[in-house]
Amino acid sequence: MEAAGNLEHLVERLGLRNGPLRERLAFLDWSDSDVEHLLALAEDGGSLSAIFIDQLYQHLGGFTETSDILRDSETRARLKQQQLRYYQRLFSSEIDEAYVRERLQIGHVHEAVGVQLKWYLGSYRLFLSHVLRHLLPADDVTFTPAVAQFDSLLKRVFFDMTLAAEAYVDAKQSALRASEARYAHALRGANDGIWEWDLETGRWYASERWASMLELRVHEVGKQVDDWLARVHPDDLPDVQRALDGHISGRVPWLQHEYRIRRRNGDFLWVLMRGVLETDEQGCRRLAGSQTDISERQRIKHKLEYAARHDALTGLLNREQLNQVLAQSVAQLQRPGARHSALLFIDLDRFKVINDSLGHAVGDQVLVRIAERLRVSMRQGDQLARFGGDEFVMVLNDLASLDDADQVAERVLAQLREPLCFDERCLVVNVSIGVAPLLPGQGLQDALQAADIALYNAKEAGKARYSRYDVTMQQLAHERLNIESNVLQALQRNEFELDYQPVFDLSPGVKQTPVACEALLRWRHGDQRIAPGSFIHVLEESGEIIPVGYWVLQQACQQARSWQLAGQTGFSCSVNLSGVQLQEADFCQRLQQVLQQTGLPPRTLVLEITESVLLDQAGHTLPNLREIAAMGVKLALDDFGTGYCSLGYLNRFPLDIVKLDRSFLQEAHRNPRQATICRSIIDLSRNLGLQVVAEGIETSDQVEFLLQESCCLGQGFLLGRPMAAKELQRLWAMGL
Repeated sequence: MEAAGNLEHLVERLGLRNGPLRERLAFLDWSDSDVEHLLALAEDGGSLSAIFIDQLYQHLGGFTETSDILRDSETRARLKQQQLRYYQRLFSSEIDEAYVRERLQIGHVHEAVGVQLKWYLGSYRLFLSHVLRHLLPADDVTFTPAVAQFDSLLKRVFFDMTLAAEAYVDAKQSALRASEARYAHALRGANDGIWEWDLETGRWYASERWASMLELRVHEVGKQVDDWLARVHPDDLPDVQRALDGHISGRVPWLQHEYRIRRRNGDFLWVLMRGVLETDEQGCRRLAGSQTDISERQRIKHKLEYAARHDALTGLLNREQLNQVLAQSVAQLQRPGARHSALLFIDLDRFKVINDSLGHAVGDQVLVRIAERLRVSMRQGDQLARFGGDEFVMVLNDLASLDDADQVAERVLAQLREPLCFDERCLVVNVSIGVAPLLPGQGLQDALQAADIALYNAKEAGKARYSRYDVTMQQLAHERLNIESNVLQALQRNEFELDYQPVFDLSPGVKQTPVACEALLRWRHGDQRIAPGSFIHVLEESGEIIPVGYWVLQQACQQARSWQLAGQTGFSCSVNLSGVQLQEADFCQRLQQVLQQTGLPPRTLVLEITESVLLDQAGHTLPNLREIAAMGVKLALDDFGTGYCSLGYLNRFPLDIVKLDRSFLQEAHRNPRQATICRSIIDLSRNLGLQVVAEGIETSDQVEFLLQESCCLGQGFLLGRPMAAKELQRLWAMGL
């Protein structure tokens, strides 16, 4: 069936049907008389043919190439029989399509057994010479020279025909070889493997390059399509089959699919398969295409996908991926039988100090080590993300109760209490944690906000602890936000005012009138009077403390000068100074301007600073302190002993006054240890030539203790609460 189909397509390609066939015959001047002439020879033609064939095969036996082909007796007999039928039909058959197909079949037979054109066409010449000699009278000498001459011409013509035909065939084959060479070169350049699948038989072919991608040889690939599919990764096989079926069925115009295929060593290689289905002239379907190694592209793709989901420094999930994890957790809570889920919002305490003092490189190492310890604290199935900066979020799923989230938080705190050691340096880094439940249908931002609010509550409670969210925190957060939003506009709205707490000389026999005062910032917002502890940190973090601080300085100096002009000539005023203000390069210049504008003598102005200002000596802090002292303005160290200040700082910095903190004085009159501490601070300050002012005096016993230690300056609720300027003025008027 296949051979017959091939002949039909050959007839079509060579133009041997009806009209084209008649055109060929017309070019040869073929006519009905030619048919009659051959029919007249038919009777003799059969015997002539038989005789000729015997002579021909004897002649062919004298040549090595043809004798090798005819050595097999069965092949020899079959060819002689077919050739005899062929020569007999020369005389008896009409030239029609059946005749053409038969003649083409003979050409296929000769090509199959390896008979070249020179033998094939040469045999025609011998046959014609044989017939010519038998058609002419053998005893007619007049024809003998003509026959010999014509026979010589036939030899020359058929020799030329053979050369022309072989040259034509060679040109076609050379063009085909060149095309195949270009195709092979292109494939080598593309580094692709080639494959072909015969859908009718299931036969499978793969090129050497296809096999080498899998570190195989061609014969190891297999010859059936199932041998190929057996190497496809099990997870990818259904998609590969769908891609093949989609193209074979015509639903998809071409085949293109990425999948993994097993190599010799068992590893899997990512490849791109391309192909197209074709139907040949016989109606056979073949799917052929290429295979490209895309493992490097997949590696880069996966690397980019990983980078898009993870934090570059710690390798944890990033903020975007955290949102997806939260969405999945919230969705799971809506399923029947779902258990609890919660968030831990984790923030490092005082991480800025590490960055500022040790550098960002050490800060990055700390974050990496913290991330490692947080991983250790997680349970199976929990997720951890870096939220940003020094903030982390842990997502806890499948909790029996929210108390389990508290246990995880406690485990995190315990893990982080151990020092982090880098070379010869060890650091203790504490964290604060906000714990909040995840609720079915809850918005992601609501969940994060609840955990953040709980975190703020933990920090407000003293840091290095955890706090679980409850609804009351939300209201406090709203109030805090309202304060923070409004305090930044309070200066422009003239909502700030100053109170003054008097300082007294406690010495016996001294008139009990104020000798100094401390200016204290107050904020009146509507009907509310808001305590400084609620808003000072907001001013400092925002930088608004700088203009507010200059306003306080201006107002306090102006008020103190007015009291001096009213008769309190030696009266001094203390103003609290922020470390942010001292970082200003032009602070001393602006301070000088305030003193000049108000006329306040520098010696009657006291600027109070805290220990943290002395610890932070970066930038302009220390030069400004020295310039302030050079101007004659006094410097007081507030809350001495409550921080981490070295005692050497008392001698190193240009201080004039030490303020004894209320926490030491509170129990000094009845607690020997506290009394010893107070006595030491007073004696140390006096020996260094520093004046001591006691804060927070609330009982007469405390006054008596201070007088026993020769500390005569103090302030506190017992002596006078912070008050408006007019009230302080009345104290002098009353002579108190």
